[in-house]
Amino acid sequence: MEFGGRHVLITGGGSGIGAALAERFAKECPRGITVVDIDFASAQETAFRVDGLAIEADVSRESEILRLIAEAEQRFGEIDVYFSNAGIPRPIGGLEVTDEGWQQQWNVHVMSHIWAMRALLPAMIKRGEGYLVNTASGAGLIMTPGAAPYTVTKHAALALAESYAVMYSHTGVRFSCLCPGLVETPLMLAVDDDPVGRAVRMGLDNHAMAPVDVADVAVRGLIEERFLIQTHPDDIIPAARLRAVEAEVYLEAMQDLWNAAQQS
Repeated sequence: MEFGGRHVLITGGGSGIGAALAERFAKECPRGITVVDIDFASAQETAFRVDGLAIEADVSRESEILRLIAEAEQRFGEIDVYFSNAGIPRPIGGLEVTDEGWQQQWNVHVMSHIWAMRALLPAMIKRGEGYLVNTASGAGLIMTPGAAPYTVTKHAALALAESYAVMYSHTGVRFSCLCPGLVETPLMLAVDDDPVGRAVRMGLDNHAMAPVDVADVAVRGLIEERFLIQTHPDDIIPAARLRAVEAEVYLEAMQDLWNAAQQS
């Protein structure tokens, strides 16, 4: 899809990958860019740089998804590209994570995509075009040691995009899933010194990517209408292949990685 004259909406657009996406999309001459973030000040800063609209919203609530869509369409008209990118830090552990912690991860990383798709897909199908994009993670393809809720919800986000891409392939609506690896974002820096952050860096050999580079990979992937867009395929694909072919070897490697991260 070409993005000239289109309305692009990005959640989690106040910082990190989302802010970089807004600036990268701006180079494609869209009709309008809507920047959504729970931190309104950061959304305003990004929107100012791209001459867009800033909206404060908490995507963990369906009512907020419906409101932000209505506000965005009132300003720039129908949404052509909805980039569901908002995320929250990963809690450490498995048994230690409360129901509230699991639900928060589920709502932001899975239900926010579902609510947006439910709200936007009928009109896109009627128009015969549109683009719905989920940001998952490399953790949607392989696990993040020590962060069970994050791994589970990112796997689900990828599976959701995959399911809709198959079920609605005949409609003209496009679906993609962005699976970034190690990226220098506020979310990553927030856990950089805990065992999970260390495990991610060790597992990806500290191959961190800047958000601006992730955004460029993402937009080029969308122009080419690729379903799965990865930033670190050389690191993640071999591990995903190992899991599919030799699961026990893969699990042992992940166990060793997690043990090393806890001891370092």
